[in-house]
Amino acid sequence: MDENHVFWGFHILAGGDSLVKQGYVALGWPEMGDLQKIAPTREAFKAKLRETYGDKLHVANSAGQLFRFVHEMKAGDTILYRSKVDRQIHLGKVLGPYEYKPTLNTEYCNVRTVEWIKAVPATLFSQGALYELGSALTLFQVKNYAAEFQAALAGEPVTPAAEEDESVGIGADQVQLTTEDFILKQLDRQLKGHPFQGFVANLLNTMGYRTQVFPKGADEGIDILAHKDELKLEPPIIKVQVKSGSGSIGGPDVKALFGNLGTSEFGLFITLGTFSPQAWGFAKTKPNLRLIDGTGFVELVLEHYENLDPRYKTMVPLQRIYIPQPQEETGQS
Repeated sequence: MDENHVFWGFHILAGGDSLVKQGYVALGWPEMGDLQKIAPTREAFKAKLRETYGDKLHVANSAGQLFRFVHEMKAGDTILYRSKVDRQIHLGKVLGPYEYKPTLNTEYCNVRTVEWIKAVPATLFSQGALYELGSALTLFQVKNYAAEFQAALAGEPVTPAAEEDESVGIGADQVQLTTEDFILKQLDRQLKGHPFQGFVANLLNTMGYRTQVFPKGADEGIDILAHKDELKLEPPIIKVQVKSGSGSIGGPDVKALFGNLGTSEFGLFITLGTFSPQAWGFAKTKPNLRLIDGTGFVELVLEHYENLDPRYKTMVPLQRIYIPQPQEETGQS
């Protein structure tokens, strides 16, 4: 591992996500103006924040993030951005210095240009690494688990740390995302392939369906048959196909499931990964076909978790807690 290489964790807040596709990461605090005009010291940044926002902000944390974004982040450093949409960790290379661009986005006008290099499933990383990436700050340096991200950047196998430090601070707005990634990781590691069908069947049972799980290799594309009545006479009769793993399911697989549906039957395709745009587009034209990706599946698991079979709850141990609801953010932390 290159001990001198710097990794920056970055949370893309609502409103700033559109800039990611344009090759930028951005911070808010628009009333601060051009940050290059502030003397290059943390005390100067604190003074400007107090002058601009009064006591509304955590001045030390906010000043530290802005100062590091302008003066400590360097070209060649790596940005780590954890996406809620595709459940992947995106790795990008910082290309240039800080820029003030209010014409680009009036709210998120403090930017850095980034070349996005690759995206890696969050399930490959240790829970400690995900905790560290869930810092309460918008911008922060990743140190404790940098070796895992260095391996991912180099295209090498990610080896979780022998001892995971789960005491790394995590922000309230990241708790749900970290929990969702934990569920996907546990299911992917412990129920690969055919065993995942049993978990899906049990989840459907908690939702009031009777299920029949087909033996491995004998399903002709159908993994589970779900129905409401014991005799399988009352609609809906649902043919379910499931895929473990974090890959993307394309249009041909979804069309194959639809081709196996008879009159008055419904199709349900569940994956721990994602669906391609073509797959989503095809499903939207078929009222008797439903797709559930990893994000949607985790939502169902959380909703019905208490009623799952104890053996599955042991595989995915969760505890109900209450956390402060984060206030609406505009780029400040």
